[in-house]
Amino acid sequence: MKEKILQKATDMFLNFGFKSVTMDDIANKMGISKKTIYTHYANKTALVEDSTMYMFGVISNGIDLICDLEKNPIEELYEIKKFVMMNLKNEKSSPQYQLQKYYPKIHDIVRKKNFEVMQECVVRNVEKGIALGIYRENLNIEFVSRIYFSGVHSIKDLQVFPIEQFPVSILMDEYLEYHLRGIVTPTGRQILNKIINSNQE
Repeated sequence: MKEKILQKATDMFLNFGFKSVTMDDIANKMGISKKTIYTHYANKTALVEDSTMYMFGVISNGIDLICDLEKNPIEELYEIKKFVMMNLKNEKSSPQYQLQKYYPKIHDIVRKKNFEVMQECVVRNVEKGIALGIYRENLNIEFVSRIYFSGVHSIKDLQVFPIEQFPVSILMDEYLEYHLRGIVTPTGRQILNKIINSNQE
């Protein structure tokens, strides 16, 4: 039952936001009593924490599987972006913003874990791209990986990028293109243009 509660709560948090969804909402949606939820979770904060760690695990494992496919590094980043967007429901309820605002301690833990995973992933991606001649060989890999992480989190700031003006899926596409155009070689640019054109068809 705990696993079912966790999965349903995670789905609802992603769709409606951490703040908006109550324990009553989850109980009603599942057709169980609130007391049943409280036998597994002492309070909503405990459920939010478990939910964010569960989602982090799902996404981390998915990214590892994509990296194991040995795609070219540009295609790999687009596949990762597509996978993350699909699992985060396009972040239509801005869960990260709500997590940061209402559960700052949990947000900080997840951000630290995110950094570790993304840092390793992007460093590996850049090294592979340089070896294949599609990323510039004079790149400062540590800088590129950290600025990419920083940018991914910055574009989720709703005060800077209001969702009405910058829909999340378009924003992520534009940021990924911005990142890649700064590091590709002419060969890499051809691959990037091909991917962008095929995505627009």
